[in-house]
Amino acid sequence: MPEACPVCQQTYEPEPGFYYGAMYISSGFSTGVLLGIGFLLYYFANDPPLWVYVATVAAAVLAITPMLFRYSRAVMLYGFGGARFDPRYLNRYK
Repeated sequence: MPEACPVCQQTYEPEPGFYYGAMYISSGFSTGVLLGIGFLLYYFANDPPLWVYVATVAAAVLAITPMLFRYSRAVMLYGFGGARFDPRYLNRYK
């Protein structure tokens, strides 16, 4: 695997511990999904049994795991890694 992007020269691991930070952000996203689905089930499904909560949250988190993985790293990179969007590289390799 190359150490940097061939298009923009952004390093793939900007700092040691980058992926640990992204893991914490992903955990926060998962907690938000859990709370959101929990509130929706409680108020709109008239407080179903516990197994419905567990099954619904587990299915939702498994379904959006790729999105959580991608966006937690993007938030970490843009928020703490110093990367910025540069439109010069947008159509370079399409």
